[in-house]
Amino acid sequence: MKAAVITGVGSVEVTTVDDPTCGPREVVVQVAACGLCGTDLHILQGEFAPTLPVVPGHEFAGTVVEIGSQVNEVAVGDRVAVDPSLYCYECRMCRSGRSNLCERWAAIGVTTSGGAAEFAKAPVANCVKLPDHVRTEDAALIEPLSCAVRGYDVLRSQMASRVLIYGSGTMGLMMLQLGKLTGASSIEVVDLNPERLETAKQLGVTAVAATPDELDRPQGWDVVIDATGNEKAIQDGLGRVAKGGTFLQFGVSDYSARVTIEPYKIYNQEITITGSMAVLHSFERAADLFATGVLDPEVFISDRVPLDDYAGALDQFKSGKGRKIQVLP
Repeated sequence: MKAAVITGVGSVEVTTVDDPTCGPREVVVQVAACGLCGTDLHILQGEFAPTLPVVPGHEFAGTVVEIGSQVNEVAVGDRVAVDPSLYCYECRMCRSGRSNLCERWAAIGVTTSGGAAEFAKAPVANCVKLPDHVRTEDAALIEPLSCAVRGYDVLRSQMASRVLIYGSGTMGLMMLQLGKLTGASSIEVVDLNPERLETAKQLGVTAVAATPDELDRPQGWDVVIDATGNEKAIQDGLGRVAKGGTFLQFGVSDYSARVTIEPYKIYNQEITITGSMAVLHSFERAADLFATGVLDPEVFISDRVPLDDYAGALDQFKSGKGRKIQVLP
């Protein structure tokens, strides 16, 4: 089959690889669409994936074309979205119910071959069947949405919170959409990319700006979310949290990123600094939300390109052009 392969640090090519074969409790999915994510750029930089080469792609959906001998939950022909998470279920974190922090953490498209290919295999337990009205290609958005759902699980937001989001890429926009569902009194978004801010306006944000200084919040925000992973944005955001507020590190930063905190301020103002790691008991809920139309795929997906253009799609994503970019095998 044809697949994109990250062959080494900074190197990716589309080539022919062996077709996947499924075990007793696995299925093979014919991929309809695979979304690009910041994690893919980190893998290209030599981060996250323990070994290269690897077929990337952890945001994907498709049609089941083969099932293992012990699979009865889905059938050939079923359309599914795939949770890429692979846990050991044996370590301390898994046994305590926090499998997203698994000590042997792995994921389809990160540590094993993923959806940037014509076919991909997955445990049947990771597959969620799609309702008839959901397009298979659009359902690749469920995985990033499940990460955003996890983010709000961590936040445990109160009604009428004032929210500031750094970044209006796909994840920032998803946090915006979910923030409205939590009953936030205001949601403001900052970004240096005017085109992306226009999308935030389209989705009904309270206000947008290039910097929080342009927004009238002298006392800060109850909830500050970084969806950029950018060191400067994170540093700025930490200083914008109101008394008793929460800062959520949601964007994935480089390993080398460093910021400065003020311990006395954290103590004296009871500020919470927390993070959200991938997916935890949120994929099925995200699929349910997606089926209700919480996201408009035509707004969120800006580009659909053939798999042969995977390297170019990564370059476009890295440059910040567009929103969610999907490759179609």
